[in-house]
Amino acid sequence: MSTAIVTGQPVPGSSLEHDLRSLGFDVRTAADASEAESLLAAVPAGRRVALVDARFVGHPHALRLGLTDPRFPLAAVPGAVTAQPDGRPSLTRALARETSAGGGAAIAVAGVVDRVVTTLDAEDGAVHHPELGSLVAAVPADPQARNEARQAVAAVDDEAVRLKSAVKARDGFFTTFFISPYSRYLARWCARRGLTPNQVTTASLLTALIAAGCAATGTRTGFVAAGVLLIASFVLDCTDGQLARYSLQYSTLGAWLDATFDRAKEYAYYAGLALGAARGGDDVWALALGAMVLQTCRHVVDFSFNEANHDATANTSPTAALSGKLDSVGWTVWVRRMIVLPIGERWAMIAVLTAATTPRITFYVLLAGCAFAATYTTAGRVLRSVTRKARRTDRAARALAELSDSGPLAELLTRSARRVSWRAPAYTALAGAAVVLLTAWFGGYGSWLPVLGAVFYVLQSPLALARPLKGALDWLVPPLFRAAEYGTVLILASKAGVNGALPAAFGLVAAVAYHHYDTVYRIRGDAGAPPAWLVRSIGGQEGRTLLVTLLAAALTAAQFTTALTVLAVAVALLVLAESIRFWVSTGAPAVHDEGEPA
Repeated sequence: MSTAIVTGQPVPGSSLEHDLRSLGFDVRTAADASEAESLLAAVPAGRRVALVDARFVGHPHALRLGLTDPRFPLAAVPGAVTAQPDGRPSLTRALARETSAGGGAAIAVAGVVDRVVTTLDAEDGAVHHPELGSLVAAVPADPQARNEARQAVAAVDDEAVRLKSAVKARDGFFTTFFISPYSRYLARWCARRGLTPNQVTTASLLTALIAAGCAATGTRTGFVAAGVLLIASFVLDCTDGQLARYSLQYSTLGAWLDATFDRAKEYAYYAGLALGAARGGDDVWALALGAMVLQTCRHVVDFSFNEANHDATANTSPTAALSGKLDSVGWTVWVRRMIVLPIGERWAMIAVLTAATTPRITFYVLLAGCAFAATYTTAGRVLRSVTRKARRTDRAARALAELSDSGPLAELLTRSARRVSWRAPAYTALAGAAVVLLTAWFGGYGSWLPVLGAVFYVLQSPLALARPLKGALDWLVPPLFRAAEYGTVLILASKAGVNGALPAAFGLVAAVAYHHYDTVYRIRGDAGAPPAWLVRSIGGQEGRTLLVTLLAAALTAAQFTTALTVLAVAVALLVLAESIRFWVSTGAPAVHDEGEPA
């Protein structure tokens, strides 16, 4: 249990102690600063501890935001500060300093909490101050101010604010107007029954897998049921995040589930559609794999661009200014959010098309929509990059290098490539990707031409990584590598002309894509890329590309299918084992998407 130390004598009629206990705190009272310091030292090291001014007046949800969010070692609102085990030393030092300054006398307890927060902010600025909006959190100095604060509390509906804040501030049109108006109440229902976000996330995954199974039946009834269940899965997908924000139940396990299950659900559904189409005699595995490749590459564009500009300085451009002006016109905001086909719009479109048409038509429309969205977003990012004068940091360059997922071959050759004065990484990656994809297309399965293209690609890759990726368009290197690897697998499997090759390729790309998404969320949590042994053991992007071309040239079609299957299983086992180990460990970061609707 967490411990709250109330500094000073409780004010008659105050609900502070009741509110703290309702938030899970064991409440202790300190008559002066010296006693507060003693009580703080007596709290077990592994517990959260809070200091709260006895004069505090405010909403319970203001206290919840300030004292219970697990993502921050130190957090504060006016009149209250909390520390998790990692932040305890800083809080202890700050309180000791205030005690020494006041001589430990009882008079020093008045306002000691806010003085401690001021000291903490001055030391390292690591205290999180949540946005309270219309919520009240105050420390009145006299009865009149207390009465005014209580009136302000009564004038604002705490529960209404809590429900509103459970919804993302920035989301897609379909999610905002067709899901969130009722899913927030479902989130509250779950919270009141003790359900956790992880349980809702798991329910969403299971619902999506059942939807994929219904689609795999290949019947009209199955397709209709699949569409309905996919929407239900999306409702639950929105609910889990809203439940986490409503009850502030963030966790490392939840971060991992939230980061990976969306893609697992969508790509499993693609596989279900392909299986259902096959039952009706229509082979759409190439379309399903193409949709997965396009969607994953599109996400990598977003991730790379955001990482490259996360902490860039002088980060402005005329294109960004125009975008800001368009955002000031209300209707353009929703149009621009819709045309990028975020997850809400995309899943709604897939669900309706599944129920009303065929898998082939569903994939055709999906590919067209995603291709347009990818072109629109990538073109906008390129224009912003070439017109802005951003200076990118070492952190950004390191993140882009980690996103590149280069293996032992690239590492070995990069040492030599650094001797070459080459400063066009994006164009180098583009040339390498174009060569390997074109040779795969024109050479096809059974030809050694794709192998030559892959060798050229392997030799080119180190040139793209020989210098820190700080150029205007260097963020394009990781998505170009993804397109080269995934596209090569897609082309060679589709040209093998044997049943099972494309499903095996689908499995391989899914396993590798999981590894790449896992890398993204580790970087977002400032935990760095997966360990070097994992990247080396699965070959790196250039090693896998070369291996697939060698297998396609040297093996029969049946053997090629078997080899892709074995490779997919091996990669999946390695990356899943390491990912699970990392995300359930105590050192894993709590990463949650708050503004990314895709």
